[in-house]
Amino acid sequence: MSAVASRPAYTMPEFIDLPDHDLYELVEGELRHINVSNLSSLVAAKTHNRLMNYCEPRNLGLVLPCNAYYQCFGDSSRHARKPDVSFIRGERLPEGWLADRFFTIAPDLAVKVLCPDDLAYEVDEKIRDYLDAAVQLIWMINPEQRVVMVHRADGGTARLKETDMLDGEKVIPGFSCRVGELFPSNLV
Repeated sequence: MSAVASRPAYTMPEFIDLPDHDLYELVEGELRHINVSNLSSLVAAKTHNRLMNYCEPRNLGLVLPCNAYYQCFGDSSRHARKPDVSFIRGERLPEGWLADRFFTIAPDLAVKVLCPDDLAYEVDEKIRDYLDAAVQLIWMINPEQRVVMVHRADGGTARLKETDMLDGEKVIPGFSCRVGELFPSNLV
């Protein structure tokens, strides 16, 4: 009987040095593949652009696309998430953040855009992680159903359809857009 050697769990510094780390999240030291599709990428880009166009001229904070990592889940150095879009209020940005390779604070807003290969239990786990890390607002966007599930730190939720207004609530005051504006107007 031969023993199979297993890879020890990665720490965040080890993980971030992997040449293909951008394809994964780090979940309890294990690599978890990030699913993407053309539709989910387009919806994430449209969401990022809407938030950026609102937040940047008002100097509200930092709107980041899908390549920002957050290691903010308790004291685990073996757990990092990568939202499709995220926002951190300007006054919360840590000193020296530009030189860092990942954030050790939770974003104020985390956005997850679903794609066909996403597993429900993994999406639920991700939302629980964000809520446990005190993310104030989470938007889970389902492009195929053209809805947004809003999760709030206080436990409140809302299901918004295309004609409903999505707003930044207390996290990004004054921001709003019709949910349908996040989706492509014509799918060919």
